Amino acid sequence: MNQGLFVTFEGIDGAGKSSHVDALAQAFRAAGRTVVLTREPGGTPLAEQLRSLALNTPMDPLTEALVMFAARRDHLVQVIEPALARGEVVLCDRFTDATFAYQGGGRGFDLEVLGQLERWVQSVEALPAGQLRQPHLTVWFDVPVDVAAGRLAAARVPDRFESQPREFFRRVVAGYAQRAAADPQRFARIDGAQPREAVWQQVLQAVRGQGWLP
Repeated sequence: MNQGLFVTFEGIDGAGKSSHVDALAQAFRAAGRTVVLTREPGGTPLAEQLRSLALNTPMDPLTEALVMFAARRDHLVQVIEPALARGEVVLCDRFTDATFAYQGGGRGFDLEVLGQLERWVQSVEALPAGQLRQPHLTVWFDVPVDVAAGRLAAARVPDRFESQPREFFRRVVAGYAQRAAADPQRFARIDGAQPREAVWQQVLQAVRGQGWLP
């Protein structure tokens, strides 16, 4: 119970992640764990400033990728790594899989360059040389693009990513599927189109399957 845990939540805009992140935090706290709730891009003052730039300022794909990984590095150093060292549970709304899905899949940016940035940014002192900080579990909310778009339309004014055409999000979904296929032990695919309670039960089952909750 003293092991630090790093759980990430992934999915396209409108997938319905946020409410389940909060519910899982409550479940861990009820089990006596200290929980850090955070997000990407963001999670630190610097990373939040970079988030605002990324979501609202036009930029080319390489610049966009660099901004995302710069925010991620500060987030890792300032928040994620210290919390894991203290034995806490870190629940993060998006991480590197989102960069591969959005910038790689959606934008069509070079996956090899993203892989190099991943190796640079996620090499941390707490891990042996050659190992990268990756989530212990990634909960992927897989939702049809049309369903997600309908949810977004009723929720808020879209940002620079949310306003992309549906074909963009279909490429993002394919990007997520590619990441999941490459690391199936880490990913728990959730059918996010089901009713909210059914989705929550899938999330709970995925975490309980790791032995982290009673």
